[in-house]
Amino acid sequence: MVRFGGVAVLLAVLSSGCAKSALVQSDLPLQRVVIYRNGVAYFERGGRVDKSEIRFKMKEHTVGDFLATLAVMERGGSSVMSAAFPLDHDDERDAKPRSLMSEDEKKKLRNVLLSLDGEEHDLLLGYIAAAPVWRPSYRVVVQANGEAELQAWGIVQNLSGEDWKNVRLSLVAGAPIAFQAQLATSTIPNRPVITDEGEVVAAVPMSELSLSKDDAKPPPPEPKKAEEKEAGGEFDSDDGLAASGFGRGSSGDMPTTKLGKQRPKRGAKPSLPTASAPAPAFVPPPPPPTSTPRNVRSLASVAVESGSTRYDIPTPVTIPDESATMVLLVSQRVPGEALFLFAPEGGVSDSMSHPFRVVRFTNRTKGILERGPIAVFESGAFLGQGLVDPLPADATATVPFALDRAIAVESGRKFDETGERIERIVNGALTIERDSVTKTTYKVQNGSADPIKLLVKHARIHDARLHEPPQGTDDNVGTGHALVPVSVKAKSTGELLVDERATVQRYVDWFSVQAEQAIKNYIADSRADAPTVERLKELLELRSKILHLRDKKYKLDREQQQRRESKEESESALHSIARNKGAEVEVLRKRLANRLHEALARLDDINKDLVTIGVQLSDLDVQFRDATRAIHIAEPLKVN
Repeated sequence: MVRFGGVAVLLAVLSSGCAKSALVQSDLPLQRVVIYRNGVAYFERGGRVDKSEIRFKMKEHTVGDFLATLAVMERGGSSVMSAAFPLDHDDERDAKPRSLMSEDEKKKLRNVLLSLDGEEHDLLLGYIAAAPVWRPSYRVVVQANGEAELQAWGIVQNLSGEDWKNVRLSLVAGAPIAFQAQLATSTIPNRPVITDEGEVVAAVPMSELSLSKDDAKPPPPEPKKAEEKEAGGEFDSDDGLAASGFGRGSSGDMPTTKLGKQRPKRGAKPSLPTASAPAPAFVPPPPPPTSTPRNVRSLASVAVESGSTRYDIPTPVTIPDESATMVLLVSQRVPGEALFLFAPEGGVSDSMSHPFRVVRFTNRTKGILERGPIAVFESGAFLGQGLVDPLPADATATVPFALDRAIAVESGRKFDETGERIERIVNGALTIERDSVTKTTYKVQNGSADPIKLLVKHARIHDARLHEPPQGTDDNVGTGHALVPVSVKAKSTGELLVDERATVQRYVDWFSVQAEQAIKNYIADSRADAPTVERLKELLELRSKILHLRDKKYKLDREQQQRRESKEESESALHSIARNKGAEVEVLRKRLANRLHEALARLDDINKDLVTIGVQLSDLDVQFRDATRAIHIAEPLKVN
């Protein structure tokens, strides 16, 4: 039975079936199990042994993992001498009749024998074996005050072939590297064949001589201290391999060992757990008070080690063989709310114009929440289910669980280019920056009777930045999307503008409109270098004079062309009427002659003005080039 938010935290799903052999069988009781999400689990056994050896039986496919990861801590004045196991040849086993096989051979069991010296032993050993991954499952109850009740459960399956009775259980949200080692399989590599055909030395090699040196002799070994001879290396903990480093690897609880510095006094009895007296359960300090469940000690202790999250169940757990158990890992209040998300999905055609209903919450636990299903509740009702992706601590998840057709969304885009800025000025060459602007407009029609808060999952343009995004926007780096909020009143239409700008660089002429605007923007910026600003102001004055003279020259050139055309027309007309006579012809000839005279006189003046302007422009051009080379800007001012 599971009581949501209460103190009942275990749900066992038993399965019936015939008895089977355990992965590992031993007289040492099982004390601890650590389950990972990569197909292995770490098992820890311990107890007092008064024999000179201890025997293990295990499945053939388990022997390699057992031998590759076996770590033993032995206390009581004796030590483990060896771990022996028989070799088996497939051809001999296949040729042996089944009737002559032992029960172990029929069940494909192998024996591993630990040899001990002495008569009394306190052993604690750990190893890994194949195991189903534990799977997370989540519940979230949305409250009305911007909070939510988050529960995380772990589903554990015991397919080890033996009951786990009162074991210390830990679940690790990580997948350390664990490979299959075939240490129990005989391997004889092929060797090259050398044929002895005799050898003849054609030349006598020269010998090498090295003179002896006193300082080259190795120093004599230092005598061991009495206490070192007496005890040797001992583990520094009485709480098992896990406390002495075993099960504290790079991914949470992978087996490692370390030598300790403290040794028990002579005659002192070790305090390791024995077969008759099981190890006391580890009880972590209680977490901060929460509304549910009332028994806070029923929750798992969360620890983060080397980037992995480990959930330690504080009370002993019993999981029968071939059964599944669900344990409560986390139950606490977190920031959360139910809202809407417009995120078109190819597999949901209606999502191209309608938003999803989503639950949004922040992971305020100490560790990572693994990927798993989540059930959403609000106001005492089940709303739907979703899937949570791996969620680090303090990260926020937005999980869709339904589609709402009472709200419609459509979008459109416009493109522009604006915002001239000096990118750099080097050796008189000007490079400017401009913003390539993409404006996306989302039109939201809310047909429901309640106001809504909608998040738009906006696909980001590569190398573009959001310009003045709405408050509450999440620009999620690495996903290529931004979550942009918009609120719409009941039975009304709202609009959301997403402005993205990408910077482009261009070489431009100093006398272009873009160059002038970029210079003026730099001068107006309070962050600009003061001496450079003064040089740019002087440059603008020279530029203005040059542009004025260029404009004047352009007008004179046009007038000169018109005067030349008028002169040629007058000359042609006079040539045409040169032989004609009469009063009217004389009047026309006189008028044409006056026009020709005026054209010639104006052409002379224009030529003089053009010469003067040319000289002035030459001088100003030299000054302008020198002024541009005196200005150096290596990098642009940062965009606000």
